[in-house]
Amino acid sequence: MEHGFLDQYSNVGSFMNRLDPRIKVVSLLAFIVCVVSTDTAAFAAFALYGFILAVLTVLSRIPIGYILKRMLVAAPFILMTALFIPFLQGKTVVHAFALGPVTLTVTREGLLIFWNVLAKASLSLLCAILMTATTGFPELLKALEKLSCPQVVIMVLSFMYRYIFLVQDEFMKMQQAKESRSVGGPQWLHVRALAGMAGMLFIRSYERAESVYLAMCSRGFSGRIQTFHHFQVTMKDAAFLLTIFVSLIGVRFLSAIHG
Repeated sequence: MEHGFLDQYSNVGSFMNRLDPRIKVVSLLAFIVCVVSTDTAAFAAFALYGFILAVLTVLSRIPIGYILKRMLVAAPFILMTALFIPFLQGKTVVHAFALGPVTLTVTREGLLIFWNVLAKASLSLLCAILMTATTGFPELLKALEKLSCPQVVIMVLSFMYRYIFLVQDEFMKMQQAKESRSVGGPQWLHVRALAGMAGMLFIRSYERAESVYLAMCSRGFSGRIQTFHHFQVTMKDAAFLLTIFVSLIGVRFLSAIHG
């Protein structure tokens, strides 16, 4: 069974693909720090951040549909986080409506914070999608290791990446077996079968994890990330990082002037 959805565009040969993964990680962190620390009312700054990401999207050659699908996965979490913010207490009431015995008021300050959360979360998420989509997961882990990220975090991400496909394979096999044995029938039988599948999936995943770990140890696994490519920062990488830094500093400078 093939699973190409995670590293689907990590080797398309675009400009972003050819950058050193460490440069992309540093650029991502710099972008997120600048976006999060930008003033709430700096609308022009957020527009410029979006323009920078639009240019990077073109350079990455990643289809817009792929990016939108990934953003839609996280959209419910962002909306649930910001859903009640417009009803926060504030001085300027924009609208008030009754919900039974409770009266809810929408304030200007609450709407401003609501927009701020949505804009910052969406821009940060888009930047993270661009970085992960244009970088193979092993190369990304190796870059984190090179940047002195805690080894525990890297190992957790490494095992998650390795075992998520094994768990999915086990679930797909069990689902195929269920469908071949339960054509039609009452709905409650399907619910009962799914409950049994969940328990069996946990047992199989545990047993499979043990065997995979022993196989890794027998092949010399030492806790370090091994990749086929050696990282080397070139002039192109340095120019890209410098361009990103200058662009972000310029956006912050302009937002500070107009603010």
